[in-house]
Parts: sequence; structure tokens; C-alpha cells
Amino acid sequence: MLEDKVAVANPGDKPLKVSLRGADADNKGDGALDVRKKATDTGAWIRFAEKTVKIPARTRAEVPFTVSVPADATPGDHPGAVVARAGGRDAGVSVHLRVSGPTLSALTVENVRVHKGAIAYDVVNRGNTTLSPRLAVKADGVLGAALDRSRALPVQLLPGRRVSLTEPWKNAPALDAVDVKVTVTAGGGAADSATANARFVPWAAVGGVLAVLAGAGCAAYWYLRRRRPSWPVPPHLLRLLRRQGNVRSAP
Repeated sequence: MLEDKVAVANPGDKPLKVSLRGADADNKGDGALDVRKKATDTGAWIRFAEKTVKIPARTRAEVPFTVSVPADATPGDHPGAVVARAGGRDAGVSVHLRVSGPTLSALTVENVRVHKGAIAYDVVNRGNTTLSPRLAVKADGVLGAALDRSRALPVQLLPGRRVSLTEPWKNAPALDAVDVKVTVTAGGGAADSATANARFVPWAAVGGVLAVLAGAGCAAYWYLRRRRPSWPVPPHLLRLLRRQGNVRSAP
């Protein structure tokens, strides 16, 4: 059993009634940290000396709590949180708990998609440790490298979670065919890559060129029609052409 305390402050000028609960930490779809409504892991292992405390104005209270880890708990990280609720609002503090035993840091990169001005991709934590991932993205086109960027991601990827992330690409080429490679790494040797292809065509410009060509074609057609002779062939010239065999009578 682990023992600790959580401090809850009331900066207001009136007494404050605060309720406390344990929660399992989670990732939102975009990677932001959240808590699950129902606790089945770390949140369920937390017990408070008092679930509800009344804190005088401009003071703080320290509430003891314990964490009882089951004997059959799986090795690795079990992220949780202590959530304080008052006045219809929640505030929380993270609980970092690791159960001893073999640990594995692993991830996969999936579903790379290239949209206008952005590259979207999914990252899945396949191990049992919390990861702080780092991104490297490259795009090679017909004319050479179109993008080469790397940075730390502002995400704490919890074990077993999937997040969908987007990397801005404001200076994507207007006309090119590119191969995009997304690589994500993290501590403990976790790493994976995935690729996608994209074609950039300036359809507005292409449409304008086609419209100009179509207009030029119509103008040429009507110009040629106007230049064709519209008067009838004189009868004596028609008879002469027929005698020479150059013109045949209609059946």
C-alpha cells in the first residue's frame, strides 16, 4: 500500500465544499490528457481519508490518501488522477504509478493522410509505458525535398491509447507528386514509420487554361465559317466543270 497526501486550496473569500475521487487517466482523440468517467484501474485503487472536505476561505487542506495495488496488476505504467470537484467544476492532479515487472516501449504509426495544408496520422502506444513521442516528417517530390521537419510532440501518450494528430504544411507545393514519410520515436527504443503519396494540382489554374483554350477554339471555328464562300456557283461554270468530270450530278 502506498500513502500520500493531496493539497486542496481555497483562494476565495467564502468556505468551499470539495469532493474528491480517484480517476483513470486517458488521452482524448487529439492527444490531450483527460480522465475516464468510470475508474477501473488506478482510480479504483485510491482511497481518501475524507471524500468530502470543507475548506475555509483563503486556506488549504491536506487530505491523506492510499493506493492499494492489486496483486494481479499488470506490470508497467498505470496513469491516474486525483480529481477535486467544487461548484460544478473539476480540477485534477496526475498520479504516476508504475507496477514492477517487465516493461515494453513500443508504438505504431498508421493512417497517414495528406490534406490541403496538413499531414494527418495516427499514433498507437503498443507498449505498457507512457511515451513522450517525437515526430520527423519528410516529403520528397519530383523537384526534390518538399518538406523536412522534426520536433517533440506536446503529447503524453498513455499505454494502449490511440491519438490522431495533424502536422501543418502551409507551404505545400502547388504542382508536384510527393512521397510523404512520417516517423515517430520515443524513449525505450519505440519507433515506427508510415508513408503516403500525394498529388498536388492547381485545379483553379488548370480550369482557367482550359476555359481560355475552349474560347480560342470557338473563335477559330466561327472565323473559319465566316471565311467560307457563301455565293452560288454560276451555271455556265458548273456546266464546264461537269463536262470535265470534276463535278458529278447529284443522284
